[in-house]
Amino acid sequence: MAKKVLITGGAGFVGSHVADELLDAGYTVRVLDNLAPQVHGTRARRPSYLAREVEFIRGDVRDREAISRALEGIDSVFHFAAAVGVGQSMYEIANYTDNNSQGTAVLLESLSAQPIERLIVASSMSVYGEGLYRTRDGASVEGRERTLEQLRAHDWEVRASNGEPLIPVQTPETKCPALPSVYAISKYHQERLCLTIGRAYGIDTVALRFFNIFGTRQALSNPYTGVLAIFASRFLNNSSPLVNEDGKQRRDFVHVRDVAQACRLALELPQAAGEVFNIGSGRNYSVLEIAEQMARVLGKEEIEPEIVGKCRVGDIRNCFADISHAKNILGYKPRVSLKEGLVELAGWLKGQIAVDRIEHAARELNARGLAV
Repeated sequence: MAKKVLITGGAGFVGSHVADELLDAGYTVRVLDNLAPQVHGTRARRPSYLAREVEFIRGDVRDREAISRALEGIDSVFHFAAAVGVGQSMYEIANYTDNNSQGTAVLLESLSAQPIERLIVASSMSVYGEGLYRTRDGASVEGRERTLEQLRAHDWEVRASNGEPLIPVQTPETKCPALPSVYAISKYHQERLCLTIGRAYGIDTVALRFFNIFGTRQALSNPYTGVLAIFASRFLNNSSPLVNEDGKQRRDFVHVRDVAQACRLALELPQAAGEVFNIGSGRNYSVLEIAEQMARVLGKEEIEPEIVGKCRVGDIRNCFADISHAKNILGYKPRVSLKEGLVELAGWLKGQIAVDRIEHAARELNARGLAV
């Protein structure tokens, strides 16, 4: 009999791709999702992209009855249900804490009463804050959070105590967490809750720290989703993508199918239990490079990015993944290049309508003094 897997938040961008990966591998898949309007729109219907073989339950991870019903007959759980976004988390503090921390606590209380074989929790690169750096003489250092005074002066670089700019390098799982936003705090809380309760109740638990995921099915009208989806929404509306700071901040962009591959490996490999893994591409690009590459694949080269020269409180300068641990333990190998992924995304975007809400989101942050 096929193993049965529950994906909380599984009607979303990442969860639906993981469902496809698991179905192809012979698993039976159930999804619990509350169809949040910010992600799924006000019509709140089962998404058409969710495979028909998936059993869908509409419900909230904070609802004990819904969780109990969703867990019936389940062997393993992917916990993806969460409110996502650094900027919004800094003013919707109760909402993010309730969704991410309380929702995880309710799930774990249910699992303590009906344990499963394996739990995989979606964590985030945001738990690192600034990534790892080195000095000019080669010494490894952890990046310090930039001060508000520094940001107001538009001095964007992360600096050593002597004022010298630091050089960003790949960030491994061994870097100490630094939690500069409510979102980062809540994701680290999710991660530690799952690993702690998993250990206590004999549930093999794996935490996957996702970097910047891109691909088809992202919520293009959600102004707090990934930067590629935000840029796509701007281009589709013939507007310039708004680039924070000077655009030179560097990130790791990983294709959603590579993330789905990593999720299946984390489910299947015994040696993954109890581990934390970075899931990225192992490459890095500046945000400005990403905007320019997306303009090319969409045929929108005439629309130039707008450098806004501001930073959201809670944002970081540089963080990109060292994926050697995932390669060594999981056998994880990213397969989709940035260019391939962008071409595929461009094809999908041709049939999409995006409501551009990024300027509204910017006004929300400005009104609260959260953009400096």
